[in-house]
Amino acid sequence: MRNPKPWNPGHVLLTGASSGIGAALAGALAAPGRRLTLMGRDGARLAAVAALCAGKGATVETRAADVTDAGAMRAAVEAAPGPIDLVVANAGVSGSAGGTRRIFAVNLEGLVNTVEPAIARMRTQGFGQIGIVSSLASFKGFPNAPAYCASKAAARLYGEGLRGRLRPQGIAVSVICPGFVRTPLTTDNPFPMPFLMEPEEAARRIVEGLAADRARIAFPRRLYWPTLWLSLLPPGLTDRLGSEFQVKEK
Repeated sequence: MRNPKPWNPGHVLLTGASSGIGAALAGALAAPGRRLTLMGRDGARLAAVAALCAGKGATVETRAADVTDAGAMRAAVEAAPGPIDLVVANAGVSGSAGGTRRIFAVNLEGLVNTVEPAIARMRTQGFGQIGIVSSLASFKGFPNAPAYCASKAAARLYGEGLRGRLRPQGIAVSVICPGFVRTPLTTDNPFPMPFLMEPEEAARRIVEGLAADRARIAFPRRLYWPTLWLSLLPPGLTDRLGSEFQVKEK
């Protein structure tokens, strides 16, 4: 039996690349011979990430764009040079970033604005891979962040459905469900964050999962399994869970 072809995406497009998990993921993916198209809203921070990636030998292009602008996202994905081997839809906001409507606009509409043009390109190519960043919060509606949990649940189910739909067309889909990661989104969380992880470790696990074509890349396991178990309990038994947490969403 022949060894499978090594995972080595030649061109990666990544949203939310200017900070947090996105910046760490850009650094983890940067390598000689690889092209990175990095997207984010903060041009200065994006340029700094691009410089670090270029220092590792990658060819880097940056695009300042807001994922909630469907036309701009479509144009950006279509304009990216050559075939796109991997798209990671990572851009997202938490409850402190402008309220319920903003959370859904970025975490859900922004996701669709990224993935749909990517699917169109990959169908034409006949191959590709998509990583959709959800969260362990997608498994339970917690009272301190209902809109965030709901947006990430929608992202997870969207990705899980796409995986089976697109695989016959040569497109792989993985849903990424991190736990608590030390990023600008979590610095002001007014509640305990068990097993808090550095973004570089999260990026390492994501790359490992994408390389293995895992359907669900969920980590850390010590938090994933209890969260999954909690999601199976009747809501009436878990209504009071988290009631001691301060509310983050405005």
